[in-house]
Amino acid sequence: MKKMISRRSFLAAAGVSAAALALTACGGSSSSTAASTAASTAGSTAAASGDTIKVGVMGPMTGDVSVYGLAVINGANLYLDQVNANGGINGKMIESITMDEQGDATQAVQCFTKMVDEGIVGLIGDVTTTPTLAVAAESQDYNMPMVTASATAEAVTYDAETDTVYENVFRATFTDPFQGIKMADYAYQKLGYTKAAVIYKKGADYNEGLAENFVNEFEALGGTIVDEESYSDGDVDYKTQLTTILGKGPETVFCPNYYQEVGQILSQAESVGLTVPFLGGDGWDGLEAMPPTTS
Repeated sequence: MKKMISRRSFLAAAGVSAAALALTACGGSSSSTAASTAASTAGSTAAASGDTIKVGVMGPMTGDVSVYGLAVINGANLYLDQVNANGGINGKMIESITMDEQGDATQAVQCFTKMVDEGIVGLIGDVTTTPTLAVAAESQDYNMPMVTASATAEAVTYDAETDTVYENVFRATFTDPFQGIKMADYAYQKLGYTKAAVIYKKGADYNEGLAENFVNEFEALGGTIVDEESYSDGDVDYKTQLTTILGKGPETVFCPNYYQEVGQILSQAESVGLTVPFLGGDGWDGLEAMPPTTS
């Protein structure tokens, strides 16, 4: 097992490199143009000192959720360059070892073990919930400090079966229960809706977590969930579910899914005459950048 730095030292390094930029891609795959350009700058700065702190940075740089990974990576690199230009941490440069896990849990674990072999002392990542859960489980064997900026499942930092909070896993964002509950509060108390429907992707921790907590809170407040519809990974036609929802007469629809699917769902909802307001979670980020969808 690799020698690990203390939690305090890691958090100091994490604050510096909080989502640093790509130097390599997992499995030798190429990164995006923006990531590659910034990686060259970060790499040359770190190499010049000959004395670096290696921190892993993991996220989807390609694939369906790359908008989230690249946002983390590119944003971090701006700060990383500033800190290294100002002398680094205690005279040491931060060297980011960044890998593209393509939004896949298996790939994420493979990237993590490669990073450990390369000598990282802490990990920034992962980005989305399912890969982060896989990496968090793997990190226990190494007692590797890791922090995620965006994975929202409660299980990322807490094992419900053993009622244990992980000592090495941290997050800098809200949880699925928080999002689901607050959106239910907003829908019922602020917007005045008393009848709601839900449509979500089944088998996905993020989607199911938000949906469950929205339903529980909305009903606890006195509202009625008139329908709960689900779909499977890879589905592109949601008209059957949306038509069913339409027939139940909701005042709003909670749609806790990622932006690619949300864009299609909203377009198809309009095509079947379901024009009530839709509500969602942080997975909607990126929706405005989506190209027009076809019904």
